Amino acid sequence: MTVSSIPRETRPQTGAPAAPRPRAGSTLRSRDRSGYLFVAPFAVAAALFLAWPTLSGLWTSLTNRSLTGSGNEFIGFANYAEAFSDPQVWQTLWQTAMFTVASTVPLVLVGLVMALLVQTGLPGQWLWRTSFFASYLLPVAVVTAIFAWAFQPDIGLFNTWLGNIGIAPVGWLTDEGVAMLSVALVTVWWTVGFNFLLYLAALQGIPSTLYEAATIDGAGGWRRLFSITLPQLRNVTGVVVVLQLLASVKVFDQIYLLTAGGPDGSTRSILEYIYDTGFTNYRLGYASAISYVFFAIILIFTLVRLLPTRKER
Repeated sequence: MTVSSIPRETRPQTGAPAAPRPRAGSTLRSRDRSGYLFVAPFAVAAALFLAWPTLSGLWTSLTNRSLTGSGNEFIGFANYAEAFSDPQVWQTLWQTAMFTVASTVPLVLVGLVMALLVQTGLPGQWLWRTSFFASYLLPVAVVTAIFAWAFQPDIGLFNTWLGNIGIAPVGWLTDEGVAMLSVALVTVWWTVGFNFLLYLAALQGIPSTLYEAATIDGAGGWRRLFSITLPQLRNVTGVVVVLQLLASVKVFDQIYLLTAGGPDGSTRSILEYIYDTGFTNYRLGYASAISYVFFAIILIFTLVRLLPTRKER
């Protein structure tokens, strides 16, 4: 009789008994615990540096708290009522919107043109890429120091150029009608490199077969630009516009360092007004209320911007 013919029940057992398989439920619970351990550091950091400051600031906006330490009584929505009736809030919001438009449009267009120039194969591309992006790496203090000298009314670089062609000097930072445009010019020069990089990466992702097929069909350069390149850049353009809008409405550094909100408050942004209210006038409760009003406006704008995208999907 061979071993294979012996019934399974009567075969001698050799070796150690097989270990029992773990239950599916215990395996899942073990994985859940591992996932919680990985998430825990980020959850703690978010709670300490995001959730708690948000809730604390919301409570402060409902009090009359002062930076001097006096007053911390609950006053309800009195600060919000004052904010909606404060003409300075609406004026600084309007000036922030003006700056956003004046900076966002050229930042998107100039960044696109710079990327197209590099993508077309200009000689010395590494030099163009470096020069277009280098300004974005500079600190804001360095940028404003350079342009504060260039904007000088008497010895500044820009007025010197204008004088050489017979144009009267311009009060770049002292004229109420020009100061905000000057700050927007500084912002474009400083930050356009980021948009240039996004557009350049998107251009390099367009399949070359599309251009080859268009060339075979006899499409010229302008035809390929409007029929292939720009439609392929639609998504990245939406991202660039949203990012730029969010960055522009939060403008503070360059305005504060160049004009400090002047002349006569013509370049004062909403964030600078919040800063002055909280740290110059010591009204932390009122400054917090203005901050949350500003946050609500940004949130509403973002939701309105995202609704058409969701409908397309």
